[in-house]
Amino acid sequence: MSHDRVRVGSVVFLATGVLALPALAGCTSGDHGSRPVARQDIAPAARDSVADGGTMNWAVEDLPETLNSFQSDADAGTSRVTGAVLPSLFRLDARGRAQRNADFLESAKVIEREPKQVVLYRLNQQAVWSDGREIGADDFAAQWRALSGKDPAYWTARNAGYDRIEKIERGANNLEVRVTFAKPYADWRSLFSPLYPKQVMGSPDSFNDGARRKLKATAGPFALTRIDSKAGTVTLERNPRWWGRPAKLSKLVLREVPRDERAEALVKGTVDLAEVDAPEAERIALAARDKGAQGPPAHGPGSDLTPAKALRSWAIAHGSDEEAAEAEAQAREKTGKAVKKYADEQAGLRGYEVRKSLEPAYTQLALNGSEGPLADDRVRRAVARALDREEIAKAVLKPLGLPAEPVGSHLALAGQEAYADNSGALGKQDTAEARALLADAGWTPGGALKDKLKDTDKDPGADKEKAEEKEKKKGEAGAEKGESGSGSGSEADDGTYIVGEDDGKPGESHVSVLAPAPAAAYQKAALTRQADVLAMPDETDKEKKKEPGEHRTQAEARAEKEAGAPARDQAKGGVPGAYAPKGTAAPAAGGPLAKDGKPLTLRFVLPSGHGSEQLRAVADRISRMLEKIGVRTETSKVSDDSYFKDHVASGQYDLALYSWPASAFPATDARPIFAKPVPAADGSLNVEQNYTRVGTDHIDQLFDQAMGELDEDVSRSLVRKADARIWAEAGSIPLYQRPQLMAARPNLVNAGAFGFQAPHYEDIGFLKPGARRAAVPVPQP
Repeated sequence: MSHDRVRVGSVVFLATGVLALPALAGCTSGDHGSRPVARQDIAPAARDSVADGGTMNWAVEDLPETLNSFQSDADAGTSRVTGAVLPSLFRLDARGRAQRNADFLESAKVIEREPKQVVLYRLNQQAVWSDGREIGADDFAAQWRALSGKDPAYWTARNAGYDRIEKIERGANNLEVRVTFAKPYADWRSLFSPLYPKQVMGSPDSFNDGARRKLKATAGPFALTRIDSKAGTVTLERNPRWWGRPAKLSKLVLREVPRDERAEALVKGTVDLAEVDAPEAERIALAARDKGAQGPPAHGPGSDLTPAKALRSWAIAHGSDEEAAEAEAQAREKTGKAVKKYADEQAGLRGYEVRKSLEPAYTQLALNGSEGPLADDRVRRAVARALDREEIAKAVLKPLGLPAEPVGSHLALAGQEAYADNSGALGKQDTAEARALLADAGWTPGGALKDKLKDTDKDPGADKEKAEEKEKKKGEAGAEKGESGSGSGSEADDGTYIVGEDDGKPGESHVSVLAPAPAAAYQKAALTRQADVLAMPDETDKEKKKEPGEHRTQAEARAEKEAGAPARDQAKGGVPGAYAPKGTAAPAAGGPLAKDGKPLTLRFVLPSGHGSEQLRAVADRISRMLEKIGVRTETSKVSDDSYFKDHVASGQYDLALYSWPASAFPATDARPIFAKPVPAADGSLNVEQNYTRVGTDHIDQLFDQAMGELDEDVSRSLVRKADARIWAEAGSIPLYQRPQLMAARPNLVNAGAFGFQAPHYEDIGFLKPGARRAAVPVPQP
């Protein structure tokens, strides 16, 4: 797979496995438009309670490599800078919805749908660039030409949406911009955010190189004043030409602090806001708890020293054995220094608090479907059915005091309008069903390996003798059954689970036959049909409100009859196509599986660096779940630098964990993530950002339809339908929404764990002496 064409350059935090989307991108099948699982935690305060002035130091992983958001190496630092210094016509609210930014737009709406879509933007009359020129149609036109994809001299990372524009014209004046689309575009609000000045977008040279380390003009509450690579800082200062509410801070400094150095930076007090991992968050919480306590902390180095151990240590250090005494004295001195250092660090951490929410991103298990066992969709579905996603979510989020709910969609998160839990298209966790799917795919408990060994010592006449003996026993068993009128063959009581067989159900045959592999075609057809059903809005809601088992619909009864899966299981999320065909024996647990002489072993690739401990713990939990269905995993820990580029993007893995952010525009932003890989002219495979290499033409068509549908409700319905199909393919299994833990100064307000919402940089600041935070979130204009 090393020859695949992939879109790399979207890595934000490799150590935590996060991939990036454009800057603005920020249950059950009926849970449309539900509330976010967790609220943002930013210590909200009214502006009149915030002091004027001050400098806030914000820790970032790296200094931005470029200030051009549309280049392949743009990262989180790029988004942080552009969000503060450039126009965003729309920005995300607390529910991940794109809202008009009144500082730049008086209005923006579709004014014509036929014969072509036309959007009219009316710009704020006060909106000007830092050089004094008004923001106008010329800037829109320059950005469209640069990002349209028509001029290869522009080294753009993406052109989605801009390639659908036919022309851009001035309206009644330069503050009115008419954008005419050659093809309808539902996600038109995603365009021109950020908006760059025409000085940046006007030529390939200025686009490619001119905006990497500086910006010729800005327009935001802050202005870019300096990038100091040696000091590792980007300095933003209050913009004197800003026409909106003035920034409360005088300066906002983005300070480069790698994840493994965050704790030290907090102890030294060099940052005011920093994202931290769970261990650092726990230490900050302990420091707050111990405030005012006497003596050394009851945790950390030396905390396990009991009085008995201390007495024994003193005795050895002062004993007659000089060699032992010297070694013990050195150990006591080392422990003493560690205790003092830890206590000093905890004292420094008392100056912070932890603000926590759920990040607008989810962690997934990626299954590489390009080759090997996972190229078989039955094996992928078996892996998915083996996972207890609720258990995984609880293990990650519950210790942090965050809501632990598994994510039910690839394309939206709870709280967003496009969200619906479509995981039922794949079916609930079921170890026996997972093993049956593997059996249908030909993977049995070591059978192929054993048979291969037996063949070498086989007696030519043994087969005939065994066959005759088997027939004799079969006849005797049949006679006994005829005499008693009840009972079963000797093999019926061996503990083997048979899919679709109900014990003692009258009228049902108790003869189970291992279904052949061609039955997979039926499975897949049924699975995609169920994905379509789940994607239909409101139809399942009425049935869902009934108590389980209270009623059985005709559809459930028909599904039970045709697929052999109990209707009650289907009502809980199982679907006919997610089950192996009726009669498929699920091999009894115990021992790994094999096929054609090869064991079923999957390579699990993980990053090895600081900050990825959580991913590795999740991977261990997944491996134990897979072991229960006979699937072995070989864990390969690689450096953070090579994890994504050399393994995930190049397809050198079977299983991997990484995260995708949620988007307000899933039809646009998620399409390249789930697009069906297509052969390129040079023979390579163009996978875009679909690193699982699993996709279908139908999924692509649903994305395209959603992207071109101007009725927002219909467009969201198509997105949900695409998500159900993605679940059915089992190439990506969403696990949990990522925790967002921010260490912040207690008097820093309107900043912290933002959740979905884009930061309002002009409102961030420090509380006035004696002022208090708001009890509820402050409404944003």
